[in-house]
Amino acid sequence: MAVMVLGLSACTINPVTGQRQLALVTAADEVAIGTEQYEPSQQMQGGEYLRDPALARYVEGVGMRLGAASDRALPYEFVVIDSSVPNAWALPGGKIAINRGLLVELESEAELAAVLGHEVVHAAARHGAIAMQRGLLLQAAVTVAAVAARDKDYSEVAVGAASLGASLIHMRHGREAELEADSYGMQYMARAGYDPRAAISLQETFVRLSEERDQGGWFAGLFASHPPSAERVAANRATAATLPATGTLGRETYMAATANLRRDAPAYEALDAAREALAGGDLPAARREAGTALDGLSGDASVETLFGDIEMADGEPSRALPRYTRAVGLNGQFFYHHLRKGDAHRALDQLAEARTAYEASVALLPTADAYFGLGRIAERQGDIARALENYARAAESSGQAGADARAATVRLDLPANPGRYLSLASGLDANGRLLVEVQNPTSLEVGGIELAISYVEGGQARLVRRALEGTLAPGSSRRYATGLGPFAEATAYEVELATARVVTPR
Repeated sequence: MAVMVLGLSACTINPVTGQRQLALVTAADEVAIGTEQYEPSQQMQGGEYLRDPALARYVEGVGMRLGAASDRALPYEFVVIDSSVPNAWALPGGKIAINRGLLVELESEAELAAVLGHEVVHAAARHGAIAMQRGLLLQAAVTVAAVAARDKDYSEVAVGAASLGASLIHMRHGREAELEADSYGMQYMARAGYDPRAAISLQETFVRLSEERDQGGWFAGLFASHPPSAERVAANRATAATLPATGTLGRETYMAATANLRRDAPAYEALDAAREALAGGDLPAARREAGTALDGLSGDASVETLFGDIEMADGEPSRALPRYTRAVGLNGQFFYHHLRKGDAHRALDQLAEARTAYEASVALLPTADAYFGLGRIAERQGDIARALENYARAAESSGQAGADARAATVRLDLPANPGRYLSLASGLDANGRLLVEVQNPTSLEVGGIELAISYVEGGQARLVRRALEGTLAPGSSRRYATGLGPFAEATAYEVELATARVVTPR
């Protein structure tokens, strides 16, 4: 993870606004953070859109025109993400992305320039870096629940350094930053030869959509991080009045550049519908919609992986594996294809192949799911130390894989180190006899609890073990009478947890 020099404060001039501001995150840090987080951030959002390289080059060309017109020289990069969620985002240092789901909603090259110009300002004006300085990333909503119905968002399962990128791309910019990005973005549009009035019509469309749509990907994407408003429309009108009413709209050029994407739109809708049906457990509907998607997106790795996911949900890993293998062959640069291939291999007890697939997945994006799979393989092979190491990495996630990893860690490590997982308190009753209370804060039932109690009696040091009857349910506690004593004071004895075990459900 990029190291941020936060020990010394410094003031600098913002290259966009010209205002003096505190700079705890240096310019070099911004570039390093953006560079480091760009690839994993793309992976979290669906991976790079590879189906139409000409469209990717076109978007990059528009973006670079805006970057060249900006007030700050940065190593700008622009990428199209393979996601139906309408969204665009910028990382510090000029790393910018736009989803294919937003591209199909735009009507002209000038509208595309309005979106990209807005994101260029976020990077050039240090909005992400300022948010990091203020600690606002702690408030960022990493998981966007509404995405699940349309396209998978993998922010929740990302672990390690990638979690910073997850916070940055889901960060909701404040009102001042959004207005600033609109205003200067329009100036960049004019400098780059675009009609800045496209930013007005674009915001008007977004306001209308925000009023009409009460669900779907818009509110998990652009509207969540860049909320539209009548205030922004009015501010854009005021800005446009100060700029030349010239420049290109580029409607025909844009429609030609996005023709393939628009042709594929119904197939992507079917792909999203299939994912939604699969998430709801409706396998026949998922197969039907996936078939429709395949008709329009033949040779697409995501369709192959979707069919594999359907077969896995149907308990058929042997039928899923060829699908995942084809997906990796079509696009080996997306972590999810490798991850699911590893799951299929592991379900078929092909542990060496599963480990290779999981490691390929982690190399692209470290996730709790892959580390949990690696932990299960190591455990099966008797390498408990490596299993615990992988479970610890998976446990960083708040998702299901993280919960499963924490439970697996307790199951493996609790017998040898019960004191790490169970809480112990002791005291004396009215007659001076020793009472012990054991609490089980874990998610597993625990039994076989044995105490080691040391004390002095008649001038002799003694050590006795007491097995506690019954089990402790998750989150419960129980008080036990040891039968030892009477003791004059609490310092006359010591109690430790000697052994315990996780109770295996029958």
